[in-house]
Amino acid sequence: MTQPMRRLLVGRTCAALATALIPTTLTLALLRGHAAGSTGSAGDLGLVLACELLPMLVLLPFAGVLADRFPPQRVVLAADLLRGAAQITIGAELLCGLVRVPDLAVLAAVTGAAVAFGTPAVRTLVAATVDADQRLRLNSRLDVATGLAQTAGPATAGGMMLMLGAGWSSLLTGALFIGSATTLGGLHTSRRDTRPADGGHAGFRAQLREGWTETRRHRWFLTNVLGHGVWHLAAGFLLTLGPLIAVRSMGGDGAWVLVAQLGTVGMLVGAFAAGRLPMRRPLVGVAVGAAVFALPLAAFGLGLALPWAASAYFLAMFGLGVLNPLWETAIQHRIPQEVLGRVGSFDALISFAARPLGLAVAVPVATLLGTSAPLLAGAVLVAAANLAVLLLPETWEHPEPVTAQRDARREPVAAAGQGQSEAGSRTADGR
Repeated sequence: MTQPMRRLLVGRTCAALATALIPTTLTLALLRGHAAGSTGSAGDLGLVLACELLPMLVLLPFAGVLADRFPPQRVVLAADLLRGAAQITIGAELLCGLVRVPDLAVLAAVTGAAVAFGTPAVRTLVAATVDADQRLRLNSRLDVATGLAQTAGPATAGGMMLMLGAGWSSLLTGALFIGSATTLGGLHTSRRDTRPADGGHAGFRAQLREGWTETRRHRWFLTNVLGHGVWHLAAGFLLTLGPLIAVRSMGGDGAWVLVAQLGTVGMLVGAFAAGRLPMRRPLVGVAVGAAVFALPLAAFGLGLALPWAASAYFLAMFGLGVLNPLWETAIQHRIPQEVLGRVGSFDALISFAARPLGLAVAVPVATLLGTSAPLLAGAVLVAAANLAVLLLPETWEHPEPVTAQRDARREPVAAAGQGQSEAGSRTADGR
């Protein structure tokens, strides 16, 4: 593993662990009344979490423009420093006993805005730093590290809360974000051209339109993104209704705990395997990996016994574990780097919006239709929306990375017209 790959892995692991600490810390701080003015109600928690989510959704398309206009390592540096500062402020106020719910809401909004600006830039940073033949292995390792961090985060936050208090958990979160910023912000990406094709001189609105035009040009991308939005929406239903079904008909609270733990194991195994499976048609793997999520939806909708439901959830999460690295690598291979941030921001927008929507509407829908009907309908939609991608001819293609194609066109011109050396030609291309 090269030094840039190690730095990416360390930096993203720090950021993933910090991100995983935030919900548990905020939940325990608010529900236990550590914030002044907090009633300890779910309403306070919902307000704070909504203040983080809304700026994230609103700002993502604009963040994609910035990820293409500026060097991605600088965008990630600024975003993680901002998140770190917000969390350190929360920690300091919690330790002083001065924090109020409005303060937490504002700082959560700052964190959400930083997440929005950092998300598209991270994908661009990987493409701008790592050679094409190494991206799948790195994306696989990043997903394993993220999965482990998401598993360890709640336990770490809960332990610190019990032993030291919520303030120290927030301070640790801030320190991890700063660690991520300093690790990723110093990466060298001179070998990649991250500027828009116009050199960054076009207006902001024009660049936003250019990103949407590029997005619509790739049928495989739009079709996959819509399919992923369907399974994210269905996942919101399953994560809401699944525990209710498990408690009522599968043996109680422990049944859902078992299902969730098997799912975590499945996702980690899938992410680990993704970088080692011989995938000549990665978009086929993406489609099948997403479609497998129909299995637990059907299992819970039909009220199958615990072993069947748990096995179905394990297979679904294994599929998603395989899907994520393949999808990231496919985007980094097929989308030109100068528009990767803008195109990728639409993918993130659908993903970030669909699951909370599913979580929000699951109970009202289940009240009207029961718990089985929405889950079974979700199973059909997930399978159909994601397997539909297999009908596209480009799904079955395995093209060369788009940057490699450009090198083949540009290098002869540079050598003949400018007399540059091979190394100088690559530097001029930004890579």
